[in-house]
Amino acid sequence: MIPKKTIDELIVKHSTLEKELSSGEIDKKLFAEKSKEYSDINEIIDVAKKHLSFENDKQELEKILNDQKSDDELKKMADVELKDLNLQHEINEKKLKLFLLPKDEADKKNAIIEIRAGTGGLEASLFASDLFKMYEKVSNKKKWSLELISISRSDAGGLKEVIASIKGTNIYSTLKYESGVHRVQRVPDTETQGRVHTSAATVAVLPEAEEVDLKINDSDLRIDVFRAGGPGGQSVNTTDSAVRITHIPSGLSVSQQDEKSQHKNKAKGMKILRARLYELERSRIDQERSEDRKTKIGTGDRSERIRTYNFPQGRVTDHRINLTLHKLDEFLEGEAFDEMIESLTLQAQEESLSNLK
Repeated sequence: MIPKKTIDELIVKHSTLEKELSSGEIDKKLFAEKSKEYSDINEIIDVAKKHLSFENDKQELEKILNDQKSDDELKKMADVELKDLNLQHEINEKKLKLFLLPKDEADKKNAIIEIRAGTGGLEASLFASDLFKMYEKVSNKKKWSLELISISRSDAGGLKEVIASIKGTNIYSTLKYESGVHRVQRVPDTETQGRVHTSAATVAVLPEAEEVDLKINDSDLRIDVFRAGGPGGQSVNTTDSAVRITHIPSGLSVSQQDEKSQHKNKAKGMKILRARLYELERSRIDQERSEDRKTKIGTGDRSERIRTYNFPQGRVTDHRINLTLHKLDEFLEGEAFDEMIESLTLQAQEESLSNLK
């Protein structure tokens, strides 16, 4: 049950923001912030008002049902209305609880996605490549912008590691449940006996941090430059363009050598470092808030096995919510991706609601 005081405060907040925005006396920056806040509350305000009027509406209908003078037809109508009212009240209660859940500010951010081949040698690198292609297809369908930051290829078209930036609307909220170990079961092309091999790739999705989110002091950084190396020990170019950035307090280190320009490599390296430090800080705060962070959705820990892609059976299973989709091909094409994400999001919301006191 949501306290009446909470609903009253929401309605008062909506009214106050409305007056402030129409006064024309707010500076531009504050106007943008308050407009966003007003827009968010505006989507739920009718639900809040109906929630407040529920008890009165219910009593009026019960009065008709209990009144000996009411005719049968009127009682039938009141009975139907009361059932509808109770059902709608349950829906409204859930909508309000979801709205009142603590917001993750990172949800609206762009994301940096890192995919690395895990156990399984060549087959793992081929699977890492398949995963990256899947996220590319999802990005295309959603009209997101995907930009490569760095890529390390293996033999036969596989990927040892790939890091990319994805920009668009609510990227992190959509992709955050992808963090973890993805396992594949299939018969490799090189397998003559037809045996199914198991290999894995890790995915890390980090909210892209802006400079305003995280201040990094220059004195905390050690920047080393070196000559970018190519296959077989050959030099990619003859200048010291590769950059290694080490954040001394945390020990985190990022190397970048994809670009020929030292300046561009440093910019890309800083983008990755900032995202990793931001996520490190978020994890620290989460752990302080709760001793037990493990929910059914999982911690997002990269060591946690979250999903299995079984090619012989044409299925993909998410172990956190015990959901199996028998449409592996469509999933890898980005077609059934939303179905999985919606189920994960719904489960996360249910978990959060059950934890509300």
